Amino acid sequence: MLKRTRFFLPLRKFIFREFVPNISYSIRWLLFTIVIGLLVGSASAVFLISLDWATQFREANLYMIFFLPLGGFIIGWVYHRYGSSVVKGNNQLLEEFYNPLKIIPLRMAPLVLFGTVMTHLFGGSAGREGTAVQMGGAIADQFTKWFKLPHTDRRTIITIGVAAGFASVFGTPLAGAVFALEWLVIGRLRYEAILPAFLAAVIADHACADLWAVHHTHYSIPLVPQLDLMLLLWIIPAGICFGLAGRLFALSTHFWSGIFSRKISYPPFRPLVGGVIIAASVFLMGETKYIGLGIPTIVDAFSEDLPWYDFLIKTAKTSLTLGAGFKGGEVTPLFYVGATLGNALAEWIPLPVALLAGMGFVGVFSGATNTPLACILMGLELFGIAPGIYIALACVLAYLFSGHSGIYGSQVIGSPKHISLLGKKGRRIK
Repeated sequence: MLKRTRFFLPLRKFIFREFVPNISYSIRWLLFTIVIGLLVGSASAVFLISLDWATQFREANLYMIFFLPLGGFIIGWVYHRYGSSVVKGNNQLLEEFYNPLKIIPLRMAPLVLFGTVMTHLFGGSAGREGTAVQMGGAIADQFTKWFKLPHTDRRTIITIGVAAGFASVFGTPLAGAVFALEWLVIGRLRYEAILPAFLAAVIADHACADLWAVHHTHYSIPLVPQLDLMLLLWIIPAGICFGLAGRLFALSTHFWSGIFSRKISYPPFRPLVGGVIIAASVFLMGETKYIGLGIPTIVDAFSEDLPWYDFLIKTAKTSLTLGAGFKGGEVTPLFYVGATLGNALAEWIPLPVALLAGMGFVGVFSGATNTPLACILMGLELFGIAPGIYIALACVLAYLFSGHSGIYGSQVIGSPKHISLLGKKGRRIK
């Protein structure tokens, strides 16, 4: 009898204290993630279709770049008039996670969609991740209001929205889920939201790709050499360069944002002035490869010789575009910066150009966003398992050598990047 009691008592505790609550938890969040994933994945599909149209129309009608200052003024005026409550963008999602005050207005989604499409239509240099993440966060947070969820559940809801938006816009569900868990606090993962994040990322990705038939760009690393000690040592300077490039990108964006904020008091005039500078630079250079997403150049970086300075010009134009107040994300330009920098490093580092481009593609992203695990998974999803060791080391080195700067100024340091910096814990990165 005593033996049976010793066996059944722990079993009963497990069933009623852990197994049953876990089943209830899984079903509850599965229902939420199905609805949110479908909504956010569909929103990302509409956004990507609109962005593709804007890019093709601009490239077919280059005179649109003349109107970039006007487009900037319209974006600035619309946000000044209707979007003052959502103007912080990604940083607003971070701040609401740290200190929940009020529901993110749903208007964030259509406003950032409008602003980003306008930015690309007239020739600004920006990305798409920020738009998808903001749409995902805004859509998901409405469920907090509708279901009167507590603060702890609201944090999970925001995580779900971010995971769904990131995964669906890039077609990388594993990276999207881990990014949503990793970007919130530097050096920490929120494991309590791991199941909803992965469910939402997978559902949103399928909604975008299958329901809307939106396809993503494919990249290839055809040659991956067998790793040995000498090649391992060559990865180190490459990773350091990627980290420094990520730091430069982040600091440049913050620099321009500060300059425009201090020098121009009326917000709609900031993107107008920025638009004049960017449009003038395009016509002086006679080159459009540095505006928009820049995906053709990213693809070329895996196989062709490109000018070594491509990554610097893209950094300058994107940081100016976003710092002036145009809308869009930073991640695709970071892909551009990383891939072209990797292409340039192939002149000195004895690794295949495609491999270096792929390492830079995710390495600079890792350094600028402080999300090395998400970037490693993105590299595996995009390039396959063969270059995995190279990708992982590049991302980790870039994360370390970018310091505690980053494109998300509201990130909080949860765990410093190494033990000698323990005094930085709990601080924001700016």
